[in-house]
Amino acid sequence: MASGRRRIAGVAGLVTAAVLASGCSRAALLEPEYEYEEEVYLSLDGSARVNVHASVAALVALRGAILDPDPLARLDRDYVRRFFGAPANRVSVSLARRDGRRLIHAGIQVDDLRQVSKLAPFAWSEYRLERRSDTFEYRQSVGAPAAPGRRLPPWTGQELVAFRFHLPSEVTFHNAPSGEIERGNILRWAQPLGERLDGRPVDIQMQFEATSILANTLLLFGATMVAALAAMAGVVWWIRRSGT
Repeated sequence: MASGRRRIAGVAGLVTAAVLASGCSRAALLEPEYEYEEEVYLSLDGSARVNVHASVAALVALRGAILDPDPLARLDRDYVRRFFGAPANRVSVSLARRDGRRLIHAGIQVDDLRQVSKLAPFAWSEYRLERRSDTFEYRQSVGAPAAPGRRLPPWTGQELVAFRFHLPSEVTFHNAPSGEIERGNILRWAQPLGERLDGRPVDIQMQFEATSILANTLLLFGATMVAALAAMAGVVWWIRRSGT
């Protein structure tokens, strides 16, 4: 009997793992692949981690990087690090391949996101971050690429460019084209590569609370604990009073 239960539990575990794996795979398949993506992890103090995920060709055409887009060409990591602001800034670089193309993943930590436009890869944007009472207002205007209209084969123009934001607090307003807030605090603006190459502007607007999600969670947890302790104290008082 015990061995039978163990077999059933084992089968159930395998089924659960398969379902979870299937869900993860399906999510990965549904996630679009971007030719170029800027990903910002923003903090309430204005500091940020900015990641760029891009094909070499996209960095060349959109941001003016001096790199050979040939997938067999050797990539100079030191040049890429300098292109993204090293050694004055903390920059990490990794390389990958997808569908026979070379990809670059670069990350930079900045103390003030509004100053990142001083770096060549982000010079096409103007950044604004202002606090108004209990809300932060953020706006980013993305202008023309480094070489407008430049196209490298085999692009069709339907490839995607994206700007994604992971925000530290609850979003109260945004103008993302999808109208969606992902996972509670993630916003995304996507644009066809052809429009980005032609310099069609991207207007990014959002507002979010001045108190972080973590702080709000801790406050709610604290209030719940206080209420629970108060209820317990009331029960104890009532029992003692009833006993007398």
